Amino acid sequence: MTYPVDLKWPYPIEYGNEAEVEADVLVLGGGIAGCWAAIAAAKDGAKVAIVEKGAVLGSGAGISCDHWQWAITDVPGVKITAEEFTNALMDNHGGYNNGITRYIQAREGYETLLELEEMGGKIRDTEDEFKGAPFRDEKSKFLFAYDYENNLVMRVWGITFKAALYKQLKKLGVKIYDRVMATGLLTKDGKQGEKVIGATGVNTRTGQFYIFKSKATVLCGARPQCIWTYATEYAGLTGARSPSSLGAAYALAWRAGAEFGMMERAIQLGNFTSISPAHGSGHNSNTWYPCNMVDAEGKKIPWVDRDGNVIEDIKDRSRPAPGQKFFLMGGGSSALPHPGILEYKGPRLKNVDEQLAAGEVSLPLYADLPSMSAHERRAIFGLMVGQEAKTKYTYVNYTKAGFDPDKDLLMSNQQLVGGGGYGTSSSGAKMVVGYPYVRNFSSGVVGGPMIDWNLRTTLEGLYAAGDGIMGGNDHGHAATTGRYAGKQAGKYVKDEKQVDVNRSQIDEEKARVYAPLKRSEGIGWKELLAGINKAMQMYCGDIKRDRLLNMGLMSLEDIKDVIESDIYADDPHSLTNILGIIDIHTAAEMIIHASLARKASSAFLHFKRAEYPETDPADWNKFVTITSTDGSVKVGERPFGYWGDIVKNYEVNRI
Repeated sequence: MTYPVDLKWPYPIEYGNEAEVEADVLVLGGGIAGCWAAIAAAKDGAKVAIVEKGAVLGSGAGISCDHWQWAITDVPGVKITAEEFTNALMDNHGGYNNGITRYIQAREGYETLLELEEMGGKIRDTEDEFKGAPFRDEKSKFLFAYDYENNLVMRVWGITFKAALYKQLKKLGVKIYDRVMATGLLTKDGKQGEKVIGATGVNTRTGQFYIFKSKATVLCGARPQCIWTYATEYAGLTGARSPSSLGAAYALAWRAGAEFGMMERAIQLGNFTSISPAHGSGHNSNTWYPCNMVDAEGKKIPWVDRDGNVIEDIKDRSRPAPGQKFFLMGGGSSALPHPGILEYKGPRLKNVDEQLAAGEVSLPLYADLPSMSAHERRAIFGLMVGQEAKTKYTYVNYTKAGFDPDKDLLMSNQQLVGGGGYGTSSSGAKMVVGYPYVRNFSSGVVGGPMIDWNLRTTLEGLYAAGDGIMGGNDHGHAATTGRYAGKQAGKYVKDEKQVDVNRSQIDEEKARVYAPLKRSEGIGWKELLAGINKAMQMYCGDIKRDRLLNMGLMSLEDIKDVIESDIYADDPHSLTNILGIIDIHTAAEMIIHASLARKASSAFLHFKRAEYPETDPADWNKFVTITSTDGSVKVGERPFGYWGDIVKNYEVNRI
């Protein structure tokens, strides 16, 4: 077959050519956390370079947002303290969260938003579009979401944020390296576990090799995706986050010897199983909260409060239940405080799949926007759907197709494939719906590198922030922790000198990076990923067994042999895809090792062990950690609350 266009590679090929870059602070990842880290360090006078596989202007796991979570301190209308909030959140997750970063987020969320506003981000209803709405503070013109009495979550115009951050990066003179994929961390004397002194990278268009020398490095890459499934024709997008997030930050830190925690928490992810995200039509705990849902016959799907009582009045969905001080919705997060996750204590109400089986509900389900008030309707479809990164396309395309929220119902993709439940583990109002499930390392709080009160990993010179740390979660978390880590790194480099890089380490990394180019045929990146996906599907599923997990490690070891002998690439694009899939392979190994290490089941971690069916036994209420050391995996542990007094330690360490 002949093609009417010239398909030659459009960029100059520079395999092997080296470019050296020196910076005080090196930021790996140009998403929300990365931009904030670079800005904070540069404002402190540091010479900063930021490295991004895509393009900083439009990259990241969550480049936009429709709501900003957990700004507590100094926010109009908030009646609780950051300490009270953080402690409740930790309790609600059974201890499996990050008290350090949650407290930072609660304490610094508001000042971060105000700084963003100075850069040009829109955080207020300046046009008075929602004047008089129950979720609007008339004095500040802030719009709030979910709990209208406590105002813990703000509605924002997130589409404006990335452009404002990019403009600030340019203004501060941050050196931006777009289309450069980080491949490895450089360490003192080239040894694992030693101080991090820079990184290596490869240009995704030219194949040029980069050597970045730095006094401090901040990891801001997203959590890995596509571990269990990738092919869109099977299950649509594999998560709320970008499928191009392949976990490079995890792989780099792991190979360098950083300690990781909670890597076994790969959850059953409901709702994100179609090319149009669930936010597009009826996600009951996020963008579409608190919209009515009806079945094909117009029957309303019930909403219940924390205690299981059916809520008849729509406005009561945005108020705490009697005796409940506050609650939180949004981002799929658990509401607060919760009466108990392990056992549902309210009246037993059938969820939708049970109602379907009984003939009480008829598919399909619909989002009933016309039944909502004008303010709620415009907030959901015009603001929330219009400002979240992925759902922006939902808003644009649905509008072009003629969808009118004032009169049209929208068919929901929450059609039952299995599972079912009470929405999130929320103690706010929840819709009694069933969910389709895809296993993924995606939604909510997940594992990652362990950090201290400086957001430093267990390796000197290496900081981490955003989505890709232990307890990483949402947009506000990425922004506040990125900003905090950038300040800490900027302070650290003031008294540091650049350590010489080890040439042997660089040469070994170059050989690894370019190895796939030495073959003219073999296994491509798609086949390699399919093999990893199949191994994880077969051996690391919902119910885990020692035998299966060990078979999974054996299968991944076989795939490693394929990586070393049979993978090939024929241009810089396929080369960087291959390198990304190798990072997924690394993440898959980490998940299995962590799963083997936890010898107990846990409802909070969505973790089931066949040999250890007891759920959350007291002696396993702790973080299980893993570290790569001299070719083996070291298993450790950290107690809940290892961060100590959150108020005291924050005050001592903040800048």
